[in-house]
Amino acid sequence: MTNVDLGTGRWLNEPARWSIASGTLHLATDAATDFWRETHYGFIRDNGHFLGFTTGEAFTAEVRVKGEYPSLYDQAGLMVRIDETRWVKAGVEFSDGQLNLSVVVTDGRSDWSVTRPDGDVTDVRLRLTVKGGALRVQASTDGTIWPLLRLAPFPAAPTYQVGPMACTPERAGLEIAFSDFRILPPTERDLHDLS
Repeated sequence: MTNVDLGTGRWLNEPARWSIASGTLHLATDAATDFWRETHYGFIRDNGHFLGFTTGEAFTAEVRVKGEYPSLYDQAGLMVRIDETRWVKAGVEFSDGQLNLSVVVTDGRSDWSVTRPDGDVTDVRLRLTVKGGALRVQASTDGTIWPLLRLAPFPAAPTYQVGPMACTPERAGLEIAFSDFRILPPTERDLHDLS
């Protein structure tokens, strides 16, 4: 499998500090960045950092994410986006005093699910599959076993944007490294197949 050239993506809210070296995207978040729509908090934020790549109507995307997340709501992972009202972000997020695996599905308004991981997620791989109006999110700490993190409806569209995402709603300066980014045909594996 060939990695996508991260230098060919298009930024939504380009961070002030970022670089690409040896196929790895390094970035540091700007202050008060986030993606969120309305639910519970009542506000709309669409100023998080997202490096998007165009896909067709069905795909699987994977990325490896490395970082330390010391502050509340520090987060990094993968995003898939149709527009500012229809998107998903999935990755690692610091909340309730620890690192969690987090998914926000937004279709007009955001929802948020949080899972306490079994292992260390300062180095984690994420996989998003979009096909036929459904979104499948998986996460792996070893690149071999891929448990299901979330299955959710997500609007069908002829094209999507997908790629690395990072935000720090409460501060600036989260340093993240993204590597091994791939866009593949949609996985046809059974939901309970952990490979």
